[in-house]
Amino acid sequence: MTDAPMSHASPRPPGSTAALVLGDGSVFWGRGVGAAGVAVGEVCFNTSMTGYQEILTDPSYAGQIITFTFPHVGNVGANAEDIETLTPAARGLVLRADITLPSSYRATQHFDAWLRSHGLVGVAGIDTRRLTRRIRDLGAPNGALCHAPDGALDVAALQSRARDWPGLEGMDLAKAVTCRQSYGWDETRWEWGRGYGRLAAPRFHVVAVDYGAKRNILRMLASAGCRVTVVPASASAEDILRHRPDGVFLSNGPGDPAATGEYAVPVIRELVASGKPLFGICLGHQLLALALGGRTRKMAIGHRGANHPVKDLATGKVEITSQNHGFCVLPETLPASAEVTHVSLFDGSNEGLRLKDRPVFSVQYHPEASPGPQDSHYLFERFVQMMERAAK
Repeated sequence: MTDAPMSHASPRPPGSTAALVLGDGSVFWGRGVGAAGVAVGEVCFNTSMTGYQEILTDPSYAGQIITFTFPHVGNVGANAEDIETLTPAARGLVLRADITLPSSYRATQHFDAWLRSHGLVGVAGIDTRRLTRRIRDLGAPNGALCHAPDGALDVAALQSRARDWPGLEGMDLAKAVTCRQSYGWDETRWEWGRGYGRLAAPRFHVVAVDYGAKRNILRMLASAGCRVTVVPASASAEDILRHRPDGVFLSNGPGDPAATGEYAVPVIRELVASGKPLFGICLGHQLLALALGGRTRKMAIGHRGANHPVKDLATGKVEITSQNHGFCVLPETLPASAEVTHVSLFDGSNEGLRLKDRPVFSVQYHPEASPGPQDSHYLFERFVQMMERAAK
């Protein structure tokens, strides 16, 4: 039996300057960190032990308040390199312990100062194990997070805001995080002692459709020898193909794929029909499935962490993967021309697909591993090999 969530009638601990209030009236009191203010969104949890800065700047977290299950956050500080986008899309964060002092030679800023500089609202001192069990058992709830340095916390108003928030289902968030105009990318992966590099001799040209692309995915493409042109999520097939790409990449991103699919699916169908090699990740995977005639559904909990085992059905190998998604593809709805390639060993949900008759494949997880293990880096080379075969 799990503990019942704290009710709004629970006594307020002395010195509380922040609270997370769920739509059902549950209240989690704590101490405010980061910026003062109110954040409303879906409350999820991430089990990663490292990479809190990369997680908070992952555009796929748009509309979400992130509970970190790892208790010690802040120990490596913050810097200008470990980010996935310039403007974080996450709504806020929940921590077990107070933010620790930075103890990394790469740190240029205290993590709390970094949070304030980006307007990110947070609360520390929460029993995150209890909150995580609540999410695990009952699904990801809507919540309102308030940090008030003067202690003025209106629980009833916060509950009302949480209850009235519409939720992620049916919400197109890709349009909020995509780039506004096309740009080129040639920055390669970070190396110790050297930092990020530049692609000097590109072998292929890839157009990346930005539904909320992480920088490290673009770096992986560049490190694989691809000059990248990034285009907005609203780009048409004509916009994409006029760049004369050797391949097309469908990026990760936030929100409900069915909502984003209203404009993305017709474009992807044209791209598949063009015969160009195509590689999708996360939201890109879900949008590809929709374009093929499949369906997606909202998950009760979602997959968010850097330790998710995924089985490659072709090789039988198990990869430990980094994941961040709250929707999944229903494999039974895919057409006969599509083959399931990867499955989750946590819950059996779909983690990858490919077309049998075209150079098209996708995965649900984040193979660039930022943060996370590097077991799945081979997928970028697989994409390059497809472009090599197509060029012959």
